[in-house]
Amino acid sequence: MNWDVWREEFPVTQDRIFFDHARVGPISQRVMKRIHSFAEDASYRGTANYDEWMAEAEQVRKSFAQLIGAEADEIAFVKNTSEGLSIVANGIDWQAGDNVVIPNIEFPANVYPWLNLKRLGVETRLVPTVDGRVLFDEIVKQVNDRTRLISISSVEFNSGFRNDLARIGAFCKQKNILFCVDAIQSLGVLPMDVKAHHIDFLAADGHKWMMSIEGLGGFYVSRDKLDRLYPAVVGWDSVVNASDYTTYDLTFRPNARRFEEGSFNVLSIHAFGAALSLFHEIGVPAIQQRVLELGNLIIDGLSERGLKIISSTVEEERSGIVAFALDGDYNAFANFMRSNGTTLTVRKDRVRLSPHFYNNEEDIAGFFDQIDRFLSAR
Repeated sequence: MNWDVWREEFPVTQDRIFFDHARVGPISQRVMKRIHSFAEDASYRGTANYDEWMAEAEQVRKSFAQLIGAEADEIAFVKNTSEGLSIVANGIDWQAGDNVVIPNIEFPANVYPWLNLKRLGVETRLVPTVDGRVLFDEIVKQVNDRTRLISISSVEFNSGFRNDLARIGAFCKQKNILFCVDAIQSLGVLPMDVKAHHIDFLAADGHKWMMSIEGLGGFYVSRDKLDRLYPAVVGWDSVVNASDYTTYDLTFRPNARRFEEGSFNVLSIHAFGAALSLFHEIGVPAIQQRVLELGNLIIDGLSERGLKIISSTVEEERSGIVAFALDGDYNAFANFMRSNGTTLTVRKDRVRLSPHFYNNEEDIAGFFDQIDRFLSAR
């Protein structure tokens, strides 16, 4: 595949090297055009095309379902990953003494909803990790007969470690434990199959690797776990007769839409659909191969310069993230890269690179040219 063809979709390539998809990805030309066309429609025609807006929203629901191997009626739109995980945390019929198991390196979105259950007598058990890696045996050690749920990121945000969802999901099924996944750091770059991995709940908003706009994502609840999750937030659109405004009947919709309590963020849903179309057009397996190949070039370049690679280099543990340690002033490095048109994430003990399929070898060469200039100037 000629990957450079796809660079035309991303104007960000015109004046910078963008290696920060694990934070907030740039939007493509097709997303920008969809936002403009929706805004123009709403401005010039008001709600004249409202039915068409809703029909397109349902197509986007199907598109997200296809991306993760689900059915459309198992998908609800949410404003972010935190909302999806909170739907799970606040919807289960917890009993005092129950526990939840999570790794100790999760992004806070997959921590605070569970810690918030302490008021109900629910314990959150933290799995100790080793060099950013979540070991399966360490997960098992935290599980006992009161474990109700394991919640984990498909890819750990700081190290880029890819968790073995298939193995964890099979374990959860065997032990009758609910399995919840924060998928924001993998969707759009790694294939996902919620059925094959026995995932009960999944949440991800679209602004990272899926390169949509912030504030809109998807939430999956398996059909056979739907009734295990009571809607903690309820509104007019949660019920079966949502369009009958004068007959009150608190009968929830028979699908994931019961978690959509009110009016849609229609513009963002349409933008999300435009973003998702790119991944269906190219194919996520091809994207994964391309991103890992770019990651190989980055790993080689870091190794040649003697820089410590923090991310796992084991093939089955890799993702789109490559993190490394820098022997120097991280703030100075961040400012240097920013002033030279490179976007990446710098934290107190690491630099995190997250290229996508439209990046190319010239981007990587340019990045290392900047690193060499920074190191030689110290």
